[in-house]
Amino acid sequence: MPTLKLTQLAVDRLKPPGSGRVEYWDSQLPGFGLRVSETGRKTWIALYRVSGKLVRETIGTAALIPKVDEARERARASLLLARGGKNPVAEREERAETERRALDADRTRARNSLGVVLDRYLAERAKLRLRPSTFAEVERALAVDVKQALGGAGMPPLGDRPIADITRRDIRELLDGIVARGKAPHAHHVLAYLRPALAWAVDREIITSNPAEGISDPDPRRREARTRDRYLDDDEVRLFWQACDQLDRPFGPLFKLLLLTGQRREEVAGMRWSELDLVKRVWTLPRGRVKNEKGHVVHLSSLAVKIIEALPKVRSEADLVFTTTGKTAVSGFGRAQQRLAAAMLKLRNADLIEGSDAAAAEKVEIAHFTIHDLRRTTATGMAGIGIAHHVLDKVLNHTSGKISGVGAIYNRFEYFDEREAALAAWARHVETLMGEVPSNLRQLSEARSRRARVSQ
Repeated sequence: MPTLKLTQLAVDRLKPPGSGRVEYWDSQLPGFGLRVSETGRKTWIALYRVSGKLVRETIGTAALIPKVDEARERARASLLLARGGKNPVAEREERAETERRALDADRTRARNSLGVVLDRYLAERAKLRLRPSTFAEVERALAVDVKQALGGAGMPPLGDRPIADITRRDIRELLDGIVARGKAPHAHHVLAYLRPALAWAVDREIITSNPAEGISDPDPRRREARTRDRYLDDDEVRLFWQACDQLDRPFGPLFKLLLLTGQRREEVAGMRWSELDLVKRVWTLPRGRVKNEKGHVVHLSSLAVKIIEALPKVRSEADLVFTTTGKTAVSGFGRAQQRLAAAMLKLRNADLIEGSDAAAAEKVEIAHFTIHDLRRTTATGMAGIGIAHHVLDKVLNHTSGKISGVGAIYNRFEYFDEREAALAAWARHVETLMGEVPSNLRQLSEARSRRARVSQ
């Protein structure tokens, strides 16, 4: 192992050996040297002991570190660390491993953006568990209201950000933005869709905690402690029916069918022409379109058939009865319900003014109700005119009711005749409310409504 003073001139003049390699050691700094290979490659090296173990460190090539002084300073730093009992090579390898892991983590975080993970959740979980109509709504809400939502100033859309970086504050601000647009009920649904998606990500060990867990409902009306007992009494049903006549198609006829059939909003809104047999006056719902995945037959009263027959007979490619696009079922129920409630209030004010009670008209209100409350109205109204509970359960397609336990297992009778008669009786009751009802019958009807409310 030749030793010489490694100056810049000396290093530049060193020739490659005929074969193999030669190491030249610096006479100024013991342990610092230069390795020259037969190919002409020159590499700075350092040699020292750490805890009695000989360590040979490659500092770098002369091409990378051309100046001798810089290479000598790097070697001196390693020699000083070795004297202190530290291994510069091991520490450098540990730093490189840490940096590699951090880089891999960054790549994983970038690959697991919120949008990518939500797409995986929809494909691997939600699509297998949700009804097609529900899945379509969840998919649309997550795409439009979550993935495309903008973050703070200079931040990318929420869907492009790593899911591990999403915080409770991000979700809270997302929901607050929806509420600020006047869509508090929709914010409630977005939270209901997002929370299980993030729980799925926790289960898949993509994130360690669910940032949506524990966030309060963004809809103040739903946060109120209340029981689900709202339904329209007979007088409100009359106003409701008249207000429906003032709504543009398709919502006026659709709302009327909700009241006449007692079926769920999405089931009526997704009604297909192919499901209807207006001659037999039957609407057959396939199991894929029903909440409890149980196929259901709805008998149509003469009034319901009349409403359907008055609808435009344009067949959409999706075979939908209620559609504005020809491809998807009608939407926008929140705004339509607000117009309906406003029309009902105007009609009630007009009644009071006509009855010379203008002072009361200034104070009157229509208690808030939801679209789902129409289903409860139908159930309550049918019970009020004497429909048996077990028949009513079949009409509403409830999975359980007054017949339970062993009786529910063995009683598979569907009560088709009774259901048809029940819905026809309910339609006649609605028609009666719309006619010129004598005052004594109106008082009787109001008393029956009060009794029904007390019994709920």
